[in-house]
Amino acid sequence: MRLHFYAGVFVAPFLIVAALTGLAYVFAPQLDQLVYGDQLTVEKVEGKPRPLADQVAAARAAHPEGALASVLTPATAEETTRVVLAVPELGEKQRTVFVDPYTNEVKGALTTLFNATPLAIWLGELHRSLHLGEVGRLYSETAASWLWVIAAAGLVLWLVRSRSKEGKSVRRSLLPDRSARGVRRTRSWHATTGLWLAVGLFFLSATGLTWSNYAGARFETLLDKAHAHAPELNTSLSSGPGGSGDSHGKHEDHGGSASSKQAADPIDDIGPVLATARDAGLTGPLKLTPPADEHSAWSVAQDDTVWPVHLDQVAVDAKTREVTAHSRWGDYPLLAKLTKLGIQAHMGRLFGLANQLLLAATAIGLLFTTAWGYRMWWQRRPTRADRSVPLGKPPVRGAWRQLPLPVLLLGIPVVVAIGWALPVLGITLIGFLAVDIALGLIHHYRHSRSSIDASTR
Repeated sequence: MRLHFYAGVFVAPFLIVAALTGLAYVFAPQLDQLVYGDQLTVEKVEGKPRPLADQVAAARAAHPEGALASVLTPATAEETTRVVLAVPELGEKQRTVFVDPYTNEVKGALTTLFNATPLAIWLGELHRSLHLGEVGRLYSETAASWLWVIAAAGLVLWLVRSRSKEGKSVRRSLLPDRSARGVRRTRSWHATTGLWLAVGLFFLSATGLTWSNYAGARFETLLDKAHAHAPELNTSLSSGPGGSGDSHGKHEDHGGSASSKQAADPIDDIGPVLATARDAGLTGPLKLTPPADEHSAWSVAQDDTVWPVHLDQVAVDAKTREVTAHSRWGDYPLLAKLTKLGIQAHMGRLFGLANQLLLAATAIGLLFTTAWGYRMWWQRRPTRADRSVPLGKPPVRGAWRQLPLPVLLLGIPVVVAIGWALPVLGITLIGFLAVDIALGLIHHYRHSRSSIDASTR
């Protein structure tokens, strides 16, 4: 109860910010349509789209700067083709040129990052770090680290309270008690809403931690040890036909860089490479990436991340029009699959609009649950004139003394292990314990002083 109380009071502001910024980010696709609709979509015309090479040539004629990094074919008949350019002065970002596939008209260009628009980049960075850089990322990792702890502690408290009361029905455990008044009514709404949100909160916490700085590094180590990274497509032509090797990169294989060794854009190769990839069974929207040098093949990857996902990749030798390597989604290790799917669901992309609405409901529910938690704290404050505590009292301390010794001996190493795996959680937990001990010593000192004064009167 003390853990839930302290974390709820001090970490809740981080959760509120994360919920609000996440709520904005989850609807980035709709916001993109409002802001960049002219670049992203076209009016479908009768007939087939123009050859992809001609579309790329039109984009390069309008934007000859930089080098061709990749080409993304439209996911629907109403979308533009995206020609991504690696421009040195943009750093890790790219310039994406949007081309009408039916007319070869260049609809515009945007500075993008991993194919995200400037608005989506801004919203994503707001959610991730509040635009405060690496220091700002501590906020989101603190929120993700404590979210599952707060949810689990609250869940246990409510279930124990429900079982301890005679005649407590399952319905009243799952639904708020509207007949209650005061702090009991607030607690009922706080607890039952948290109960319904629990699975979603655990999921958001786990998937958010895989992106974090410190816990994410621990997760990368786990993937390394378990050989559970997503397979990396082998694009080398010198090794001949083959499969894929192990990837040692991050969860997302964003690509998007073009080698400076390329003398010119290989536009003429795009048509045959696309046809070869289609013949190899790749369907839906595709991402075509030019070879890094003359000894490398094109890589063509399915770019359909909506369930059921299609993420096969092939390496294509443009000269021989042969597939030299194939990486299939079915060959991904289980942990790599779960990571990929979890990230897409966290972003609201895996199940389309349903995914977005579910995340939005979770974020709004978390905001209300947090507000009810603060309200309970306020309602529990002493109201007598002779009390000096202005806010609600924390739960009584000393409960650990009632735990059986085996539970303590087992629990302490488990907590230490969790603190190592989630460093921000471990450090802030030490901080909470230090504050709690300090408050306990102060309380003990004041109580002892009062007893001495009373005895000397």
